[in-house]
Amino acid sequence: MILLARHGETDDNVPPLRFQGQRDTPLNERGRAQARELAERVAALDPPIAALWSSDLSRARETAEIVGARLGLAPREDARLREGWRGDWEGFLFEQIERREPERYAAWRHPNAEEGFRFPGGESLAEQQARVLACLSDMAAGPLPALAVCHGGSIRTVLCADDPRGLAAFHTFEVPNVALVPVGQAALR
Repeated sequence: MILLARHGETDDNVPPLRFQGQRDTPLNERGRAQARELAERVAALDPPIAALWSSDLSRARETAEIVGARLGLAPREDARLREGWRGDWEGFLFEQIERREPERYAAWRHPNAEEGFRFPGGESLAEQQARVLACLSDMAAGPLPALAVCHGGSIRTVLCADDPRGLAAFHTFEVPNVALVPVGQAALR
């Protein structure tokens, strides 16, 4: 069994929402408290987590370190678990991009455009999904159960692997901070 957890809150995760992408934004105090709550939930799992992985971005890494301290496990960092590279949109508010680039913003939000959409100057959702799934494959070959602390977009791409709509389902999944999500079998093929 592999579980995914989203990192705790950052200042960019609260309204008005900002495209964080691979910007290395830290947890805020609420995010650290959420990580401690996640650590307690994970510590109560049976069977216990045998391996802990993390994105190398600080918001995920710090969340994983807090969980790992509770479990007695050191997180293994892997850049493939990073959030999607949102390119030129990183750091901007959603509403700013919607006003500045309404057609591209609509293409990102339109469910039928997901598989072909590429962030300007960044990566596509398909590229993000491929790297995250490759990491999960490596995790599946190691000690299980395993937990990977990563990002909302990365988790949504994994959920899309088990959805018949594929990446077109990306925006249908809600992944709040410190959500704990099991990985389905299709994502591990």
